[in-house]
Amino acid sequence: MSLQNKFLSKELSDKFWKEGLTLATAESCTAGSIASVITAIPGSSHFYKGGIVAYADEVKINLLNVNPETLATKGAVSEEAVIEMAKGAMKSMNSDCAVATSGIAGPTGGTPDKPVGTVWIAAAKRDRVITMKATGDEGRNKNIESATLNALKLLLKLIQNQENEQ
Repeated sequence: MSLQNKFLSKELSDKFWKEGLTLATAESCTAGSIASVITAIPGSSHFYKGGIVAYADEVKINLLNVNPETLATKGAVSEEAVIEMAKGAMKSMNSDCAVATSGIAGPTGGTPDKPVGTVWIAAAKRDRVITMKATGDEGRNKNIESATLNALKLLLKLIQNQENEQ
């Protein structure tokens, strides 16, 4: 785990503990790496409920309640899909928060509209969802590492903004 991932994971852990929040993950292109980074910090079992690695559309539909119409019209790598994945993870795991990723890690699978390295990320807390789109192909491993880091940053941004609003 990179030093930056470890730092972010520790900061997230502290915030989830302080706020008494729970977290679930829904990962496609990151294939469990977000869950791995989060659970590398001792005490994560107090707030981390679990994750679903949803590579296949049928898993997104059946376990995360992603609307098949969303996948048919927008695709799995879309803002709409990751929002539904995050909301579905919160519902299926009864958590306060969730983070979801879907993208094209590579080296193949890209299209002109969604080239390799395109990743959508959503972070959700109850009724609030924020998203980001990352682009740029640095090779499969680096694409996954970058998506993991961006997901942690987005989740932290969501939690910090929530604290500021209270």
